[in-house]
Amino acid sequence: MAKSKKSDYFGLGYVVSLILAIIPVTSWILGAVTRIMEGKWVAGILRIILGWNIIWILDIIFMALQKHILRLLNV
Repeated sequence: MAKSKKSDYFGLGYVVSLILAIIPVTSWILGAVTRIMEGKWVAGILRIILGWNIIWILDIIFMALQKHILRLLNV
């Protein structure tokens, strides 16, 4: 039995996560929530402040190519 490949945004599938990453508001909110749930509070706060611009575009690129959102800070 093959394992299904999970992606970011609460372990949702790749296609659903990619669609959510393309929508600016959901990408901004879910990106911050995902990082805070990982215990990366500083990265989550930075996503709230800066997540509506270049980080959104990079999230789309990373999600399409590497199946996870941009990890700007791993602190």
